[in-house]
Amino acid sequence: MNKLITAYSYWTLLSWRKISNYFFLIASFHYSRWIKKPVLWGRPTTLSIEPTTSCNLRCPECPSGLRSFSRPTGMIQEELFKKIIDDNGQYLTYLHLYFQGEPYLHPKFLDFVSYASQRKVFTATSTNAHFLTEEIVDKTLDSGLKQLIVSMDGITQEIYQEYRIGGKLSKVHAGLSLLIHKRTERKSLYPRIILQFLVTGKNEHQLDGLKDWAKMMKVDELQLKTAQIYDFENGSELIPKNIKYSRYILGKNGKWELKKEIENKCWRMWQGSVITWDGRVVPCCFDKDAQHVMGQIPVEKLKNIWKNTSYQSFRNQLLSDRTQIEICKNCTE
Repeated sequence: MNKLITAYSYWTLLSWRKISNYFFLIASFHYSRWIKKPVLWGRPTTLSIEPTTSCNLRCPECPSGLRSFSRPTGMIQEELFKKIIDDNGQYLTYLHLYFQGEPYLHPKFLDFVSYASQRKVFTATSTNAHFLTEEIVDKTLDSGLKQLIVSMDGITQEIYQEYRIGGKLSKVHAGLSLLIHKRTERKSLYPRIILQFLVTGKNEHQLDGLKDWAKMMKVDELQLKTAQIYDFENGSELIPKNIKYSRYILGKNGKWELKKEIENKCWRMWQGSVITWDGRVVPCCFDKDAQHVMGQIPVEKLKNIWKNTSYQSFRNQLLSDRTQIEICKNCTE
């Protein structure tokens, strides 16, 4: 049901320009794979924009949590955000207002959501749900946000804080309850609330209880997500025992390796881009430290960066031998 309601909201925000652009991108992606040379016949249909690198938690496999960025940290300026939407919104079918950090820490975050929503862009974000006060919940419901992904990795405080270090499960529970209650009062369908559970070796025993918890909370969808481990080769206590929920398997040489073989293709490189708080355009969400900067807004417009030499060289390497790209070595795409 959640997928149907979400699909309906997508449909209501589509235009012929967005639809045709999307199909041109799909066609160019498959044609590029066939000729083994990058060809692009459209503009980005999705974007992830980073409101801030700041976060209130200290999750151990996250550069925001570890405070370990090698790139500059900060918050996006309102002028920059509006320029990105003004220049590209007419092509966007999906905007994820998130990359690293906790978006609700940006004082203008919900203004950004409203600005994009008013321009008929489907908006989504990811949060640890520690800032859903009554005032913020009302503003969230007013903003036009279509999808709210809540990251929660344990159904007891003891287990929750093993990964979400510094977090309070009681705050997540209270904020979610308030949001769902007020949404029901307004007889609104949005935002659709997805509870995202990062399955690790420390919380996998709670999966059965999690399903009951999600039903009790009346979230719209429960998603189980595999954990990305930085130095997975030598193993980690965060790798689940149940391989079904792991990105990694133990190889014959005693080292852990990706469960899924890396193929010389990636739809993400034809679908859209990630933009950091200071306007740097990077290829995807795995480039957390922005090691592959394709250009910077507003120095250049995204439509020019999208097809420039750096971006095309990156796509060309991906089509010829993706295993040589460092950020692809831990990817499930």
